Amino acid sequence: MRLLAISSQVAYGPVGNTASVPALQAAGHEVLAVPTIMLSNHPGHGKPAGFRTTPEDLKAIFLALAGLGALDGCSGVLTGYFASAFQVQETAAVIGRLAAGDPSPFVLVDPVLGDGTSLYVAEDVATAIRDHLVPLASCLTPNRFELEWLSGMAVTNEAEAIAAARHLSAGEVLATSIPAGDNKLVTLLITPATVHRHEARKRRQVPNGTGDFLSGLYLAARVSSAPEAAFAAAMAMLDHAIAISAGTPVLNIAGALHQP
Repeated sequence: MRLLAISSQVAYGPVGNTASVPALQAAGHEVLAVPTIMLSNHPGHGKPAGFRTTPEDLKAIFLALAGLGALDGCSGVLTGYFASAFQVQETAAVIGRLAAGDPSPFVLVDPVLGDGTSLYVAEDVATAIRDHLVPLASCLTPNRFELEWLSGMAVTNEAEAIAAARHLSAGEVLATSIPAGDNKLVTLLITPATVHRHEARKRRQVPNGTGDFLSGLYLAARVSSAPEAAFAAAMAMLDHAIAISAGTPVLNIAGALHQP
């Protein structure tokens, strides 16, 4: 299928599109990857060099793709990191036009806002994601902090995560890094009627990019299978990637995707 992926791109240490696009391509999908920012590395590896995609350039990219007919028949859209509120608004406009087609695409919004206890994007970017992209999402993939910020509700355990996810009224919420007690974390796939869970023990020194990789894995499977099956497949692959990457500086996506 043809999928549109809009997020950051890095040269070293896969995050953003650099983590999600390989997962989509490994499943056989054609991916139109549009960068919101290009960096040498994730800031976790040190101060990066790079540049943002300007508002004018982003709009021109979308117009050129539309003119080529490349956006026709997109089966899915993935959004991730945004460097400005304008980028969010322009992306939302493109998704709105695609959604008016038949069939409309499955839209996975990874609301990259922050982690721990605070935002790491500008507040106007976070607000734009909440106001313009979240309402368009078929699926949201927030971490615990992002789920709290979007819902305005405390998330300290599974029950609170489920309540917060359903408060957002999204068709599917794939919530990550939810505390499960006893040094464990749980990932939850929450729909209006069902909850599927995957529990794992906390690991030390897990590289950045696991959330982006999971979003790509889930969308890769979800466009052609049911939520529960897509969730099971995505979590199995993510577990493998973490197992072979823990304690190393970068997430070993190639090793995980090309396992025998």
